[in-house]
Amino acid sequence: MEEKDIVSMSIKEIKRLHLIQTHIENKLKQTEVAKLLGLSTRQIRRIVRRVTKEGERGIMHRGRGRASNRRIDQKIREEALRLYKKYYSDFGPTLASEKLLERDGISLSDETLRLWLIEEKISYKRRKPRAHRKWRERKQHKGEMIQIDGSHHDWLEGRGPYMVLMGYIDDATGNVFGRFYPYEGTIPALDSFKRYIRKYKIPVSVYLDKHTTYKASRKATIDDELNNRPPRSQFERAMAELGVRVIHANSPQAKGRIERLFNTFQDRLIKEMRLAGVDTMEEANRFLNRYLPTYNRRFSVAPAKGLDLHRSIPSEININSVLSIKEERVVRNDWTISYKNNFYQILEKVRVKKVTVEEWINGSIHVSSKGRALPFKKITRRVQKKVSKIKWYKSTAHPPKEGHPWKGYHKADVA
Repeated sequence: MEEKDIVSMSIKEIKRLHLIQTHIENKLKQTEVAKLLGLSTRQIRRIVRRVTKEGERGIMHRGRGRASNRRIDQKIREEALRLYKKYYSDFGPTLASEKLLERDGISLSDETLRLWLIEEKISYKRRKPRAHRKWRERKQHKGEMIQIDGSHHDWLEGRGPYMVLMGYIDDATGNVFGRFYPYEGTIPALDSFKRYIRKYKIPVSVYLDKHTTYKASRKATIDDELNNRPPRSQFERAMAELGVRVIHANSPQAKGRIERLFNTFQDRLIKEMRLAGVDTMEEANRFLNRYLPTYNRRFSVAPAKGLDLHRSIPSEININSVLSIKEERVVRNDWTISYKNNFYQILEKVRVKKVTVEEWINGSIHVSSKGRALPFKKITRRVQKKVSKIKWYKSTAHPPKEGHPWKGYHKADVA
C-alpha cells in the first residue's frame, strides 16, 4: 500500500484494519471482531475477503475519491453564487439560504452555502462572539412582563426618512410587536402601547430603560410630595392609571432580549424591506404587519406555564383619555386657559382654580374638571378688559407777572 493511502486513512479505518488483520492472524474470532466494531458477522466476512484480496486498500470505502451521487449540480451552484453576489452580498449564509429558497426556488442548507463561499473566497458577514453574562430565566407566564424600547437606525438605508422602531417583546414567549415612528417620544410610546393592548390586552408589567420618555427627570412637584410619590413621566402616569407596573432597567444588558431582537432586525428586517422595495414609513409599517406574524410563528416559544396574564381593557375607562398627555392649567377670572401658546375659552362658568387639559394621540384637545368634560372653544387672543380713559382738562393757571413776589423769592434764594 502506498504511503499517501496510509496517510489518508481515517482513525476509524485504521482501527478497523487492525482488528481485521488480528482476525486474519487467528487471534480473534469473527464474532468478537463484529462485536468490537459494531458490525454484523456477514459484513466482517465481506471485509476480510476484500483485505485478503486487495491488501490494506481493501479496508477503504469504494466511493473514496469519487463524486457523490447526491452532489448538487454544478449549474445550481453557479446560479446560487451568482445570485448571492448580485442580491445577497451582505447577507449571512443562514439568511441568504432562506432567501434563495423563498425568492429563487433554490434549496440549499446554510452550511452548504457557507462552504461554497469559503471555497470561492467570497467574504460574508460572520457572527460576532457574545460576551458572557449571567443568564436571567424567562418569566413563566405570557403577559407577565413586556420589554419595550426604541431602536434608532437608518432602517430604509437612505431610501426614505430616518425612523425609530418602537419594539415590544414578551419575556416569556419572545412574541414580538412593533411599529415605526419618526422619533422616540411620549406620543409614539403611548400610541404603540395603545396598539399593543388592543391586539394582546393589558400586560402585568413593562420593562424599559430610563429614557426621559419613560422616566421623569424633573424634580418632584408639591402635589408629588403631598402624595408621597416620585415625579412621573406621562408614560408612567398612564401606566399607573391602567394598573401596569413599570420596571426600569439599569443597563442595556439587563434588557438583553429586546436588544438582541434589534440586532437581529437591523440585519434581517432591513434586508427584507430592501428586497420588498419599501421606501416610506407607511410602507414599512404595512410590511411589518405582514412580517411579524411569520417571524413570531417561527421564533416564539411556548411559555413555561400556559396561563396568559394579559387582561382586558376595562369598559368603564376611556383608553384615549388615559393614553394621552395630561397637564393642569390655571383658570383665569375670564374663564380662559392657555396651553402650548394657545388660548381656550371655557364656555361654562366653573368654580374651580385648575382644570385638566388632555392632548390625545390624534392631536385633539380636551378639557375636564374632576373627570367631567367641559365645553370650550379655541380663541385667537384673550378679550381685554375695558379701561376707562383719564380725561385731561386744560390748565387755567397763568404764569406770574414780572416782579411777582414768587419770582423775587427765587432770585433771593439763589443769591
